[in-house]
Amino acid sequence: MKKLKFYAIGLVPGLIIVFFILNKKGASCSGYLPNSRVIAETLSKDFKYSETFTAEMNTLKVNEKFLKDSIITKGKVDFDRSHAQKKPCPDYVLTYPENNPTYEITFEKCEENVTLNSLKKLK
Repeated sequence: MKKLKFYAIGLVPGLIIVFFILNKKGASCSGYLPNSRVIAETLSKDFKYSETFTAEMNTLKVNEKFLKDSIITKGKVDFDRSHAQKKPCPDYVLTYPENNPTYEITFEKCEENVTLNSLKKLK
């Protein structure tokens, strides 16, 4: 019992200190999930728009800021309909918002850039 008491006395303050240090640096574990990794890699690359994608953006009145800040950043990758292992450029299907999706985007993520192929309004 005495060993458990000393263990707890060291563990609890240590966890609190680590929590505050990591929280202050803005570290989080959410970036390790597949959805988060695909989105982060996508946003870090140069964007290319296909002609049909540009036409659909104009038709649906979606601007580039809304596309990057909302649709892609807060979207959910549908891995069942995506081809993540395709070489050299895997293609993905992304829906936004996560619950009750309104928009659907298909894109290819290559080494240098991301090519956005289609944008659909689901409702």
